Amino acid sequence: MSFPLELDRPLVVFDIESTGVNPRQDRIIELAAIRVEPDGTETSKCWLLNPGVKIPPETTAIHGITDEIVKDCPTFADKVDEIEAFFAGCDLSGFNSDRFDVPCLEEEFARAGRNFGESRRRHVDVMRIYHKMEPRDLTAAVRFYCGRAHEGAHGAEADARATLDVLKAQMAKYPDLPKTTAAMDEYLVPHDPLNADRKGLFRWINGELCVNFGQKRGMRLKDMFTSEQKWLKWFVKGDFEADARMIVKDLLDKGILPDPPKA
Repeated sequence: MSFPLELDRPLVVFDIESTGVNPRQDRIIELAAIRVEPDGTETSKCWLLNPGVKIPPETTAIHGITDEIVKDCPTFADKVDEIEAFFAGCDLSGFNSDRFDVPCLEEEFARAGRNFGESRRRHVDVMRIYHKMEPRDLTAAVRFYCGRAHEGAHGAEADARATLDVLKAQMAKYPDLPKTTAAMDEYLVPHDPLNADRKGLFRWINGELCVNFGQKRGMRLKDMFTSEQKWLKWFVKGDFEADARMIVKDLLDKGILPDPPKA
């Protein structure tokens, strides 16, 4: 059977497992790729890699890969020639790959001193096809769950009423959904209790609230109050989520930090 998409150069469909969700700072642990030639011939490869950093427990809980499993594996840099050859001259495809997998791969190549050249490659993100062909907006939800048209779409009052109707219909349709708002919140966006803000920019480490990103990662906020005021003020003015900014603002304005999570 011929490939359903006409190819004028190979297409690599790939997926990665990583140490986290930040393409700039996290590392690839597993890279699986299927190369489809213009004639439909497929070749697959999978690389299990030592990321060179500790794998956080919360990511191990998702993909099951531990530090012990990868301790004797090659690094990305060790395999960069092989990976580069497999992807050579190819376009790219994945699921949500434009936002995550492609940037992660590009960063790994850059750390190995190579230019992956993703901008010269064409992208076929399967999730984008899914969302274009099966819209996930409120109008589509009203049609799917409530069996009616969404009259007055994009009017705040009509949208709020429609959203409530959809929620009621979802609770009726899926009896296994959590029955409390606390349980539903955790089900939809699982929380790490050691993260002090929603995105985990600040994290409790050994009972101390620390920066969890960038060059200041691991520094205690209470120490930064005396030694890094410039950075703290920069953060408050920066393009960060409000809950994280308020932690720093309270430290600057009131000299207080939130209470640590209960054991």
